[in-house]
Amino acid sequence: MKFGILVFPGSNCDWDSYHAVTKVMGQKAHFVWHKETKLPKADCVIVPGGFSYGDYLRTGAIARFSPVMGEVVKFAKAGGKVLGICNGFQILTEAGLLPGVLMRNRDLKFLCETVGLEVANPRTAFTARYEKGERVRIPIAHGDGNYFADEETLNRLEGEGRVVFRYAPVNPNGSQRGIAGIVNEKGNVLGMMPHPERCAEAALGNEDGRKLFESLLT
Repeated sequence: MKFGILVFPGSNCDWDSYHAVTKVMGQKAHFVWHKETKLPKADCVIVPGGFSYGDYLRTGAIARFSPVMGEVVKFAKAGGKVLGICNGFQILTEAGLLPGVLMRNRDLKFLCETVGLEVANPRTAFTARYEKGERVRIPIAHGDGNYFADEETLNRLEGEGRVVFRYAPVNPNGSQRGIAGIVNEKGNVLGMMPHPERCAEAALGNEDGRKLFESLLT
């Protein structure tokens, strides 16, 4: 499987994602600079974590206008798989590929810790290796991870099974309905605040994120 990994000024998890898919999963990957106007041939595009453009305006708001994002939108609308992690999730909401926004954490503090998650939907291309209701522990590192959407959108996400990961038993950042990750209507775009690439191998003391990458390969 071939991955394209976007790189913005301020990305800091691009190499973590590269390591997870190439060294841990044995797949091919190419970095894609944000100014590129074409994507390399890829089966999945990863929008990694970090602080794109310093996030000085609003998280992901500037990155959304990078030349490469136009190609990512086309790729996603054509059915290509897109995985947005942390800042990547924020960028995907700004780009309109996922609904809702990521606001400042409830307590206005940057959180860097490993949290509990419940797998709410294992019937996606990103979660097929998990069981429904499975509890996993995956690291977070963000100041703007408080997922917000209006009630109609939240009800639609719940009703269509598009809430994929939910914080449990503790909601660390105040996200509505404990939402930690969602997919788009087609199920080919996933955005999540926790970092599966940081817990994909035994050397890190936690392999709970590995199943996400294994799911993509099935």
